[in-house]
Amino acid sequence: MKKYLLASAAIAVMSATSASAADLAARPYTKAPMAAPAVVYNWTGFYIGGHVGGGFRGNSDNLVGGGNDGRFLGGGQIGWDTQFSGNWVFGLEANYSFLDTSSSFANRGLGSVTGRLGYAWGPSLLYVKGGYGWADSRFTNGFTGDAGRNGYTVGGGLEYLFTQNWSGKIEYQYYDFGTTTYLTPALLVGGFRNDEHTIKAGLNYRFNWGATAF
Repeated sequence: MKKYLLASAAIAVMSATSASAADLAARPYTKAPMAAPAVVYNWTGFYIGGHVGGGFRGNSDNLVGGGNDGRFLGGGQIGWDTQFSGNWVFGLEANYSFLDTSSSFANRGLGSVTGRLGYAWGPSLLYVKGGYGWADSRFTNGFTGDAGRNGYTVGGGLEYLFTQNWSGKIEYQYYDFGTTTYLTPALLVGGFRNDEHTIKAGLNYRFNWGATAF
């Protein structure tokens, strides 16, 4: 009987030890971490910014028109965008660029009010634009017309969202103001096409009013 009791006690101790070891080895259950939400970019909202670049006359065959040498330009822009149907963006923008020139045969400034339509993927926006163009020509020395020239402008570019509030862009824009006529000292009437090609790099601050946050 004594041997039976000792054997039973030994078996009980071994069973308790095995159960404790099993409990220690078991890993506690933890819930898998949730995946980070996907970044959502939204172009809707107002913005204001500045730009620098170069301007080139289109009438390279007429030196009276100022030639086609490149000139530095700088200016600013203000606009508004709205994103719709997923990835499409429509916007309106007004901008003005000062041209570095002292010639009385060249434009001293270029302005425009344009609409633009673009397609966005991620933080990038590829767009085209077009609308009203204006030139501060201030031509002298017998040129006809007022201080400004009315015309049209078309162009396009690529814009990129660096952060929720800042974006940068590279843009090409063409301005056409028709033909400027002049009266020479010899009383001979002539003229030249007044058009400009511009390449600009710009930076915008976006207020994101009405936009979904990143």
